[in-house]
Amino acid sequence: MKKFLRILGVLLGVIIIAIAGSVAYIKTALPNVGPAPEMTIKSDSAQIARGKYLANHVAVCVDCHSERDWSISSGPVVPGTEGKGGEAFTREMGFPGNYYAKNITPAHLSDWTDGEIYRAITAGVSKDGRALFPVMPYGNFGQVDPEDIKAIIAYVRTLKPIENKDIPQPESDFPMNLIINTIPTKVAGSTRPDPADSVAYGKYLTTFASCGECHTPVDDKGQPLPGMSFAGGRAFPMPTGTVKSMNITPDATTGIGSWTKQGFIARFKAAEQQGYKHPSTAEFAEFNTIMPWIMYSGMSEQDLGAIFTYLKTVTPVKNAVVKFTPKGKEVASR
Repeated sequence: MKKFLRILGVLLGVIIIAIAGSVAYIKTALPNVGPAPEMTIKSDSAQIARGKYLANHVAVCVDCHSERDWSISSGPVVPGTEGKGGEAFTREMGFPGNYYAKNITPAHLSDWTDGEIYRAITAGVSKDGRALFPVMPYGNFGQVDPEDIKAIIAYVRTLKPIENKDIPQPESDFPMNLIINTIPTKVAGSTRPDPADSVAYGKYLTTFASCGECHTPVDDKGQPLPGMSFAGGRAFPMPTGTVKSMNITPDATTGIGSWTKQGFIARFKAAEQQGYKHPSTAEFAEFNTIMPWIMYSGMSEQDLGAIFTYLKTVTPVKNAVVKFTPKGKEVASR
């Protein structure tokens, strides 16, 4: 019996040492995506214009990194706050901790190199080597053409500097405080497809815009549900209730299978039309949405059409979604 207990004690000791070693490795050696690349972006007016388009209407960086007016449907950006940061992604919203969009104006990024910004956007590692939580979908941004990321950096460098030192530090709950260090991955990017290849180009834009991040439901650990890509139903708690993303697969009855390309484009472009006003939440029975319609309305018709063309090729999934449930009547789901 003593021999058995002695062996058991040794085994437990080995297990404890192994666990401690693994934790130490994760906390000290990760993330390991290499140093920030050496690069100096020599921007010109065309590159800045490209970056402005991408940052405002495709990747919508400005959407999350600005102040948004949630008294208006879809929470448009408050003019004059572009890039100041501070938007919260909290436990109450279903995140495994509290995370905050950083200030991306030159007031904060002036001492960052172009390579450090590039690494943060594409690999999820901050200037100080800290892993970023992927509420910023750097896994997607790392798959796009490096020239498009460089254009965004060139544009961000031109934003009006805004001092905003009140942004809290991020907090990750256990075990995310360990897992977060394993998420960043160094990727090589890709070459932007020829727009003439509508499916390939549409897939590229859909990845860049991270449509799948919001339009794919997740489990209680935040992982995408298998077989439900783009099927909608991911829940987003709002002050007045819970809004769920719509099904954008080509299912004929619950998705966009019956939509035309012209109708799809028009739905986005409606927010761009002169005199168009987003209804207040009160006029919509307290319904609101995180979908930044105003920002996406600035996407070109060619790009919106390519996204539609690609979405029509994904696997149809029958998934009827109730887009809004008033507060107090929500079904426990994410």
